[in-house]
Amino acid sequence: MSVHHQRYYVPEQSIWPIVGAVSLFLIGMGAALLINDLAKDQHGAGGYLLLVGFSLLFYMLFGWFKNVIGESMDGLYSSQMDRSFRQGMSWFIFSEIMFFAAFFGALFYARMISVPWLDGAGNNAMTGEILWPNFEAMWPLEKTPGGVETQYMPWEGIPLYNTLILLTSSITLQFAHLGIEQNKHTQLGFFMMLTIVLGVLFLGLQGYEYIHAYTDLGLRLDSGVYGNTFFLLTGFHGLHVTLGTIFLLIIFLRILVKGHFTPERHFGFQAAAWYWHFVDVVWLNLFIFVYVL
Repeated sequence: MSVHHQRYYVPEQSIWPIVGAVSLFLIGMGAALLINDLAKDQHGAGGYLLLVGFSLLFYMLFGWFKNVIGESMDGLYSSQMDRSFRQGMSWFIFSEIMFFAAFFGALFYARMISVPWLDGAGNNAMTGEILWPNFEAMWPLEKTPGGVETQYMPWEGIPLYNTLILLTSSITLQFAHLGIEQNKHTQLGFFMMLTIVLGVLFLGLQGYEYIHAYTDLGLRLDSGVYGNTFFLLTGFHGLHVTLGTIFLLIIFLRILVKGHFTPERHFGFQAAAWYWHFVDVVWLNLFIFVYVL
């Protein structure tokens, strides 16, 4: 009986992990110092450390990804290595699901538990009387205990448009995926570019929505628990849309300039598509539970 031994590539030693660790340390230290400087209304080294940290992080990502792409294009990876990449991306997306689950959990706790308690629900009659007299349980809270008043963000208008934009981008990305599987380069390029344009349009509209919230509605990050949850959920999602758009742009440039990916081998494209569809699903839940309900 013959035994087939599969080749498994072991990369050589790399400087990129330590470079990434140093960059993350500088980002954390710089952010902490910058917040402290802003609180004291003074200028320090925090902003510079933060800038250096992010610059070093981008340098690390560019160099590390370049090495991985080169190894892949040289045919050094086996099917087992491909499975390792798929498992790694799956666990990464799972960690992101848990990340957003924590914020949705905070929203659920505030709406379904804390707010009714303050109104004396259950056996908390004295809680409401002592902590916040004359409080009425409602969501969103448009007045904080300190007396700060705000308005809520309606789901009509920009939030609805952004929902349609992201749902459409998932469809266009799927057409791009069909293009790469069927070796149709024109279809692939067109729908990839259209998906990226939709991502940029979403971010532009969300930026306009933030300006409207601050200037017209008085809705800010410090506008009580409603402002906190609104900006943290939508803000972190916007950050993920930004990363996803950059991800898709890099894949698009690899296709357009380098001619990477084939119908048989295109996991880099699939990983970007997985991430983008995940971002779309998160927004759909966010639109329902933050805006509509």
